[in-house]
Amino acid sequence: MLRKSVLRLLGRTGASRLSLLEDFGPRYYSLGSLSARDDARDARAYFTTPIFYVNAAPHIGHLYSALLADALSRHRRLRGPSTAATRFSTGTDEHGLKIQQAAATAGLAPTELCDRVSKHFQQLFQEAGISCTDFIRTTEARHRVAVQHFWGVLKSRGLLYKGVYEGWYCASDECFLPEAKVTRQLGPLGDSFPVSLESGHPVSWTKEENYIFRLSQFREPLQRWLRGNPQAITPEPFHHVVLQWLDEELPDLSVSRRSSHLHWGIPVPGDDSQTIYVWLDALVNYLTVIGYPNAEFKSWWPATSHIIGKDILKFHAIYWPAFLLGAGMSPPQRIYVHSHWTVCGQKMSKSLGNVVDPRTCLNRYTVDGFRYFLLRQGVPNWDCDYYDEKVVKLLNSELADALGGLLNRCTAKRINPSETYPAFCTTCFPSEPGLVGPSVRAQAEDYALVSSVATLPKQVADHYDNFQIYKALEAVSSCVRQTNGFVQRHAPWKLNWESPVDAPWLGTVLHVALECLRVFGTLLQPVTPSLADKLLSRLGVSASERNLGELYFLPRFYGHPCPFEGRRLGPETGLLFPRLDPSRTWLVKAHRT
Repeated sequence: MLRKSVLRLLGRTGASRLSLLEDFGPRYYSLGSLSARDDARDARAYFTTPIFYVNAAPHIGHLYSALLADALSRHRRLRGPSTAATRFSTGTDEHGLKIQQAAATAGLAPTELCDRVSKHFQQLFQEAGISCTDFIRTTEARHRVAVQHFWGVLKSRGLLYKGVYEGWYCASDECFLPEAKVTRQLGPLGDSFPVSLESGHPVSWTKEENYIFRLSQFREPLQRWLRGNPQAITPEPFHHVVLQWLDEELPDLSVSRRSSHLHWGIPVPGDDSQTIYVWLDALVNYLTVIGYPNAEFKSWWPATSHIIGKDILKFHAIYWPAFLLGAGMSPPQRIYVHSHWTVCGQKMSKSLGNVVDPRTCLNRYTVDGFRYFLLRQGVPNWDCDYYDEKVVKLLNSELADALGGLLNRCTAKRINPSETYPAFCTTCFPSEPGLVGPSVRAQAEDYALVSSVATLPKQVADHYDNFQIYKALEAVSSCVRQTNGFVQRHAPWKLNWESPVDAPWLGTVLHVALECLRVFGTLLQPVTPSLADKLLSRLGVSASERNLGELYFLPRFYGHPCPFEGRRLGPETGLLFPRLDPSRTWLVKAHRT
């Protein structure tokens, strides 16, 4: 009967809402059944960021990659104890011509430069709350063992041969380019020089004897893999781009350089005159972390999700799967691709002086504030723009005013003098919409709120699965606004606890609002872990009650006992998120016209 009534209430949306409303019946909503189903299929999960070049200090694009992987892995772990088998790796890429040249320019030994810059990345990720289980450096001995073993497997399978490579090489991008991907660019004196068509970085003509990988053999296997796995690369436009690349000729790939030219790298086994190509070296890090070449790695591969920037898509979606197939292994399960960050509409550049220091942002906007901003505003499909006014406006609106204000209202002593989770009155808010009676106070909009928040965990989980964390946060923010509307509509500050008429409804309004806050706090843990902890602690929610598998919303509405009803709230901890003063937070202002 309840389900039919809710369908009548929301009838304008028709059958499209039917699947959501299935959970709005006799059973109250949780992710428990969803977790059990997923866990049976995917017992383990392994998330990775790219390993970052140490030729320059980290910027907000690096932090964004790490935050995406961090949020995905945190959300995965929250689904319950059976999903505790989750790994998350990041690290630094410390070999290659670019590092060798950067060290020479700085007057440093390559090891000294790598140690210095890798430490900057480690400090940034620690300050930003990146919950990685492994930080790998490609200069580690374990990685050298893995790379040389992987090389040996490719060689034993007849996939490497020695030949003369002649063509363009881009040291900045550490990649070889066909003639069609090179153009000429005018210099300041009017002379032209060759550059990469895609990145604009200078290229040089190279001719040398190298080891070459038979990449051309893998064009059709890669096409079959992608066509048979439409979600292998997400978002879909990037999946389509890779298939378009594979429609073109796929030439064999040089996978080593002369050691006399590139000495800063891992030597080819049995041939010290050659150094292993930096991208082959770097990509194997994903195997090194899980124990390759020891047998233990097989329990984690290929249950792997790579989070990468769009500029390195070809290396991860063509070269890496081809290397893996060549070694007799499966490609990664998912490749999540994101776009870049610009600053006031311009690409970040040292020459423009607009590179934004992420550590300064963490200090000025708080760790949780800046995490929230990047994940709320970052849309993987297209480049996103950064400027300070946007950060301040978003954080003040959604965290300080909407979420923080809601918590303050519902826990203020003037409205909640007992500082408890008040009782829910089923006669004031019956589970059957449309009932009338002297005690019934719930309105149609209130049932819409319950429906929205009840289905929010599933909606958020779907967005995470589709690599749309920004949509997950948008959905949470929408429900926060809806809950503020509920509180504003019923104005508990105008009700009197001493009145036998007002008191049951006053308690119910606060109970519903606190239950909504509990859901919001639980769902925000992957993005704003400290803020979510502060919110849930204020509500008196213990650490063992914060998993998604235990997230039962408003059980009293569904006729079940509520473990929080009558429980004392946690201690007062001040403002959830203090408002930012725009006059004191500018780093980069938007250009005005």
